[in-house]
Amino acid sequence: MKDKLSGRIWRFGDNVDTDQIIPAEYLVTMDSAELAKHVFAKARPGMSGKVSRGDIIVAGRNFGCGSSREHAPRALLGAGVSCVVAESFARIFFRNAINIGLPVIQASVDAAEGDTVSVDLKAGKIIVEQSGEEYGFQSYPPFVMMLVEKGGLMPYTKEMLQCRRSQ
Repeated sequence: MKDKLSGRIWRFGDNVDTDQIIPAEYLVTMDSAELAKHVFAKARPGMSGKVSRGDIIVAGRNFGCGSSREHAPRALLGAGVSCVVAESFARIFFRNAINIGLPVIQASVDAAEGDTVSVDLKAGKIIVEQSGEEYGFQSYPPFVMMLVEKGGLMPYTKEMLQCRRSQ
């Protein structure tokens, strides 16, 4: 995981719930690539075939509300979304995203769908390339940044176990 990201914006409003991100009938797998085929299948049909690696979701308040399923951030990561920027997140979605290595950033960004933004996770800065507007956010504490860089909690844990076994 890089600490500097750049991608095209997919714009969403408030209260995007996990059923919109990945509808319940597709929850038969935890495979991110398979889940990605159905990301926003009902809320935005066809989006899964248009998302490019590195694209960024920019949304309003309460992103990821609804169930506690980890499938939602997995589907986004599998689709190639490099991070989600929203005014606020459902706490369980935020935690699930960090646990699988999907950066989630709490910030309000005024940009249109299709604009390109660059995100510096360590500096806490978002720049909209079309307008030059800059937005700040509170960067992650060092341990959370390390989890994101390692790809989430499980890769981090596996690495720590390997280190202990080799000592």
